[in-house]
Amino acid sequence: MESDHDQALVAGCRNGDRAAFASLVARYQQPIYNAAYRVLGNADDAADTAQSVFLKVAERIHEYDPRFKFFSWLYRIAVNESLNLLRRNGREEPLDEDAEIPGGDGANPEWQVSEAQVSRRVQKALMRMRAEDRVMIALRHFSECSYREIGAILELDEKTVKSRLYDARSRLRGLLQDLQGY
Repeated sequence: MESDHDQALVAGCRNGDRAAFASLVARYQQPIYNAAYRVLGNADDAADTAQSVFLKVAERIHEYDPRFKFFSWLYRIAVNESLNLLRRNGREEPLDEDAEIPGGDGANPEWQVSEAQVSRRVQKALMRMRAEDRVMIALRHFSECSYREIGAILELDEKTVKSRLYDARSRLRGLLQDLQGY
């Protein structure tokens, strides 16, 4: 079970086992980067945020409460770090229409097919949304968190998560109206 494995790695980290910490980083580096990218819309900022998250984890591993899932605690740190960076940069509101989209430069021939074009449109629409909406959609649809897990990460009750996610999806749907029949 993944949770048991995480708990064993956390216990190792708390006892100074660097290999255990390296395993946690290897296991969660890409998901944390992806979550940060979905909020920030910038690859460099997402990479910096992921690094910052793991520094905080190293500093605060003794604060983690093992009664809860480790990845919920970790994702909460990632979301907070991402939102803090947006605030520091004055970008808490929707990002520019020209926000950086990986693979969107046309260099990769696969992006020429219609599937990739639709994906790019969805990414651009996400980057135009408020940070809170991007967080909700990213956690549910890209990180595949349950409503309960999202609630734990964002410190919200499950009904509030469902309501906010419904609203965020509605706003995204509005931005993508021309793709409705795709």
